[in-house]
Amino acid sequence: MDESFKKNEDKMKLLVSEMNQKLLSVMPSKKAVDKLHEKGKLSARERIDLLLDKDSQTIEIGAFVGDGMYAEHGGCPAGGVVVVVGKVSEKQCVVVANDATVKAGAWFPITGKKNLRAQEIAMENRLPIIYLVDSAGVYLPMQDEIFPDKEHFGRIFRNNAIMSSMGIPQIAAVMGSCVAGGAYLPIMSDESLIVKKTGTIFLAGSYLVKAAIGEDVDNETLGGSKTHCEISGVTDYECENDTECLNKIRDLVDKFGSFDLAGFDRKKAAAPKEKEKELYGIFTSASNKPHNVKDIIARLVDGSKFEEYKEGFGKTIVCGYARIDGWAVGIISNQRGIIKTTKGEMQFGGVIYSDSADKASRFIMNCNQKKIPLVFLQDVTGFMVGSRSEQGGIIKDGAKLVNAVANSVVPKFTIVIGNSFGAGNYAMCGKAYDPRLIVAWPTAQIAVMGGEQAAKVLLQIQVATMKAKGEEIDKTKEDKVFAEIKARYEAQTSPYYAAARLWVDAIIDPLDTRKWISQGIEAANHSPITKQFSVGVIQT
Repeated sequence: MDESFKKNEDKMKLLVSEMNQKLLSVMPSKKAVDKLHEKGKLSARERIDLLLDKDSQTIEIGAFVGDGMYAEHGGCPAGGVVVVVGKVSEKQCVVVANDATVKAGAWFPITGKKNLRAQEIAMENRLPIIYLVDSAGVYLPMQDEIFPDKEHFGRIFRNNAIMSSMGIPQIAAVMGSCVAGGAYLPIMSDESLIVKKTGTIFLAGSYLVKAAIGEDVDNETLGGSKTHCEISGVTDYECENDTECLNKIRDLVDKFGSFDLAGFDRKKAAAPKEKEKELYGIFTSASNKPHNVKDIIARLVDGSKFEEYKEGFGKTIVCGYARIDGWAVGIISNQRGIIKTTKGEMQFGGVIYSDSADKASRFIMNCNQKKIPLVFLQDVTGFMVGSRSEQGGIIKDGAKLVNAVANSVVPKFTIVIGNSFGAGNYAMCGKAYDPRLIVAWPTAQIAVMGGEQAAKVLLQIQVATMKAKGEEIDKTKEDKVFAEIKARYEAQTSPYYAAARLWVDAIIDPLDTRKWISQGIEAANHSPITKQFSVGVIQT
């Protein structure tokens, strides 16, 4: 192993260790969990652990949601809700559990966004969804940012109705508070359960009822399990405790019938022939250092076998067919380093040129023709600029690639392994282009452009503004301003900044990449393709 491999490996191990430490920080404290236990309740994560099949693979969506946000309100770890895709009674499901240790499970703006993402995953993949409800409702100090808009709280119930019409099973278990607008969730689900003494459902609690109509009534009479299982008929099953409730859900899911599959090809899985752990040393996050993405692919795909498409053409994007955990996939990846073309020209890796855009567009069309899911490995600084590229039609070729990505009907999965800058983010299937899952390695950076370039542009603007106000700017002050701007900008390119806002579904250990892709395709296989691939009007 050379020195650069060891340096890369050490850096990646450090980043993964930092990620795991950060994950621990979003877990509720023992004191908070003990308080729930005193009330006869389990924590959100304990409930999920009991619900899911033992030893089955799971993926958690949005563990870092809310990171660094809402400090003035005490923070909102994991967005106050835990979302996991895993198997219940051997059937892959989406599970959504309110975390009552975060402001009694109240909904912050980012909580709403995360819940909508969970429903989106269920709808796109036609997966059953299970809600473990324990929430005080909308977080009132921020109600204007969660209540009235299209992608706010009300969209949850609209999605309940849409999923019902799609035939997607929904189960709601009321294991704590379920108040105000949230009270519609159980009755809009196919079946609902409620736990004795801890579960309550009502449009308005006892204090609000007293204030509104002068009626004196306790919460249990107003909306407890006896009321809703014996009088109102809102809930279908009454459970003694959390454990019984979760076992009942497992029994219900066990009876679900099977659904039509999309038919993506899968054979017996094989581990990569090359050592997966070498991903740590091969990949370098330094944008000025080269690496060969084919070495990375060889450590992600079954048997390290990769059939490359148009190997000698458009070399800054690598395309080809492989299998991941047995699933057939089409891989599209940016290449890093200086690349020499057959014409003797030099191209910068990580940059999309006209030829590489054309190649990737054609490959996407082929995969749609053959019903092969697409995997994008993003490490892109953008499209090539300059007079030669403009005159060569880079905008036209870039538009063709974006068109192909946007209109693709096979499921897409995006792994941001390095840079994700500018229009390159779009062309390589960024969040705006509906990947079924999009995750980032700890080395990812997502922004309009790199920190150095952006800081230089912003510095020019700020210096001009300061001079217009009559301020004297010497080299020392200019360097200081530049450093401040660069630090501020680079903080926003961090994968944690992206994950906090759900621009990516998760930050993952590179060694978990195969698992995420496999779980994603397994989920997508529940949803048959009903649309024909067409790129519409496109210039060739």
